[in-house]
Amino acid sequence: MDDKLQEIEQRFERLTADLGNPEVISDRARFSQVAKERSQLEPLVETFRESRKLRREVDEYKALLEDNDAEMRALAKDELPAAQQRFDAIYERLKILLLPRDPNDERSVILEVRAGAGGDEAGLFAQEILRMYLRYAERKGWKYSLMDSSDNAAGGIKDASVTIEGEGVFSFLKYESGVHRVQRVPATETQGRVHTSTATVSVMPEAEEVDIQINPADIQMDVMRSTGAGGQSVNTTDSAVRLTHKPSGIVVKCQQEKSQLKNRAMAMKMLRTRLYEMELEKQQSARDATRKSQVGTGDRSEKIRTYNFPQDRLTDHRIGLTRHNLPAVMAGDIDDVIMACRTYFQAEALRQQQGQA
Repeated sequence: MDDKLQEIEQRFERLTADLGNPEVISDRARFSQVAKERSQLEPLVETFRESRKLRREVDEYKALLEDNDAEMRALAKDELPAAQQRFDAIYERLKILLLPRDPNDERSVILEVRAGAGGDEAGLFAQEILRMYLRYAERKGWKYSLMDSSDNAAGGIKDASVTIEGEGVFSFLKYESGVHRVQRVPATETQGRVHTSTATVSVMPEAEEVDIQINPADIQMDVMRSTGAGGQSVNTTDSAVRLTHKPSGIVVKCQQEKSQLKNRAMAMKMLRTRLYEMELEKQQSARDATRKSQVGTGDRSEKIRTYNFPQDRLTDHRIGLTRHNLPAVMAGDIDDVIMACRTYFQAEALRQQQGQA
């Protein structure tokens, strides 16, 4: 492992030198490629360098245990356990960073939220979940664009699709797919009873044209008037677009833009992403039909999280995480939850890899 890390460190140093090379600087595409690779290696190299420093510290304390000076031996005996613990922790982090990268981690995503069981209250909760992720995206400096939404009579949503663009978006949001459950007293409840409702979240890595080739003959396109709130063109022009992919039966719709051409382009992006996700799930199932972890499976059948408003508590059932202050959570303050999921599933992937070795 150390030999591999040293090779990566040398590669990182060469890339750093390349960024100062006039030939690289003058070639915009090459400069961008070098900068991106260096950026991807930087966390691993920094962690490796810190582990090397901590290893030297541990070795020095172990050497002092044999020192002739009693005070130095006592000092080493006191300090060694903490130093060893720090080294062990960072060494485990190194092993996780060395795991094979998910090729989709750097992609932008299409996030879909759908109301589940619970009637109007489910629609209101789905709307709040969507808003939570959009506020989180704003905190991360990501860009988002609403592609399609369908409202319900109570002011919530039946479903909505949004693109979220930024560096490593999928690596942060890929563990959010699943059934989200809310327990609270709905505004329409007159007797103060707690109701349980659900919303389903789907996070798909955005596909490029090179990933999925679509035969135009396989697509049926329908145009219609847009519905809901909007600008002057809403309900006056046939700008909304619905695409049906006949071989798979997938249907996508986009009505957010005033231009039919723009809506068709966004709908095609959604269709490519749905087909790409379908292909990824087929490949995953073929590799391991019995795997139950959500690491890479996109399993959306289980309840992954509960938002209990009477107790002001969020619970992630997969990792045993409990978090309070739901108003902050619903306002997008979920980075600690996101990071806890990433850490847990990375550690699970490492354990599975070691078990197969």
